[in-house]
Amino acid sequence: MQSHSFRSIGRILLAACMVSLGVTSLSAQTAAPAAPGTPNASRWDVFMGYTYMGMHMINQPSTLRYSDIHLGAIGSVSYWMNRNFGGEVSYTNSPDGLNDGYSSIQVGPEFRKQTQELTLFAHGQIGVGRLGGPNNSSPSFFEHNRYVWGPVINGGGGVDYTSPLMNGRLGFRLMQVDYRYGHFNYGPVNPPPTAGDIGGRTNMRAITLSTGLLLHFGSLVPPPPVTASCSISAAAIFPGDPESASISAGALNPKMTATYSWTSDSGPVTGSSTTVTISTATLQPGTYTVKGHVSEGPKPGQSADCSAQFTVRAYEPPTIACSANPTSVRPGESSTITARGNSPQNLPLTYSYSATSGSVSGSGTSATLSTSGASPGTISITCNVVDSKGQSASARTSVSVIAPPPPPPVRAIPQTSSLCSMTFDRDKARPTRVDNEAKACMDDVALALQRSSDAKLAVVGNNSTPKTKAAQRREANYAAERAVNAKDYLVKEKGVDPSRVMVFTGSADTDNVSTTLVPAGATLNTAGLSPVDESAIKVQPRKAVIARKKAATK
Repeated sequence: MQSHSFRSIGRILLAACMVSLGVTSLSAQTAAPAAPGTPNASRWDVFMGYTYMGMHMINQPSTLRYSDIHLGAIGSVSYWMNRNFGGEVSYTNSPDGLNDGYSSIQVGPEFRKQTQELTLFAHGQIGVGRLGGPNNSSPSFFEHNRYVWGPVINGGGGVDYTSPLMNGRLGFRLMQVDYRYGHFNYGPVNPPPTAGDIGGRTNMRAITLSTGLLLHFGSLVPPPPVTASCSISAAAIFPGDPESASISAGALNPKMTATYSWTSDSGPVTGSSTTVTISTATLQPGTYTVKGHVSEGPKPGQSADCSAQFTVRAYEPPTIACSANPTSVRPGESSTITARGNSPQNLPLTYSYSATSGSVSGSGTSATLSTSGASPGTISITCNVVDSKGQSASARTSVSVIAPPPPPPVRAIPQTSSLCSMTFDRDKARPTRVDNEAKACMDDVALALQRSSDAKLAVVGNNSTPKTKAAQRREANYAAERAVNAKDYLVKEKGVDPSRVMVFTGSADTDNVSTTLVPAGATLNTAGLSPVDESAIKVQPRKAVIARKKAATK
């Protein structure tokens, strides 16, 4: 009854193992990469632990009962070819003593299914085992029952727990259940008691329960592929400008040595490290590509390529501005020509000049235009500039040569002109007074001064020669008084500026006052004339006598 029950349990476990193996195998065939949150699968698993072996049913020529083996050690090494499928080698050693002895070594496929912390596994194995005779109350009956080797098959599964210890490398096998079947031949049957082996064949059926420590090594998750990014020191340059390319590699294995190589459609590059120099002196305008390659091994993901582009631009022509100072000159005079050239790429510049007339000297930013021999008119000057690449530019300015003005006309020398004269021989009582007839003359003189605002007036007083010495003494100042009285009339009655009236005494033997207009620039002939000291002469008002007559009639 007990043997039948044990056999049924074994069959159920074996069927469960086969189903588990099939499901896990199918999962391995269709397994996708680990989902987010799933731990990285290890490459190697090493299990070391305790095993309990239930060996209650053994078939021999006569039904004999083996005892359970309570003390046993188990170890296995698993190598995983992918996340779910691998191979396993296991070793079991259950020593004899109070129990029957058993040891075996098996190899076979293994399957697993991981979650965040738990891993379900199933395996099937074949190998060889070593089994001794059963323990019995009559030791002598089996004292010659030696250990023999025989084929063994094994199938089962269990549950592992991955702890956070040792960065996830340390785990625990919570449970492993295996069904074992083995066949052992002890030779010919010799009924006991005998001095030899009891012989016979044994078909072992057993269930083992195991637990212990689990160590994880390596990883099935491949390292991230090497990445590369290329950059250029300048995206746009001119021929001859410095240019370099750099590569930035990522996900490199620090235990490996990376090598770099470069190519470019612009020509050879200088260097074989992360930064290289590109020669641009002979490049034509256009876009060029430089490619970088980094490698740390021949396997996929251990190398990467990148590229970057740069543009070579054509040199821009120079520009120039041209000016002249002064812009107008007389024949024979010179003008300074100034040129202001500019090269967008700061190339060396050479200047030159030309003119439609005259001559230009100078070869720098400043030149001189000479108009010697040039006819009156406009001279066009061209300023030229050429850079070191042969590109040129020009600008124009102009200078006007002005004809000399005609010589000024010959101006006549201003001449003095005689105006009217006043006589003083009618009023014997007032021989120096300006009477009404003299007033008319003075009015004409004032009008002449108004018309010639820059002219002056010469007033010359004369007196006839007295016949007696008494008359001479009395008339000694008549000439000066007559001239001063005439000026006083012009100043006070006609508003003439006194500085414009010059007072003289003449040598004419007559009782009169003559007037002469002296225009600006004219010279008065003062021969025979004597200036009058006006401060020594008392002016005689024209109306003084009239006032005395009115006072006498009252």
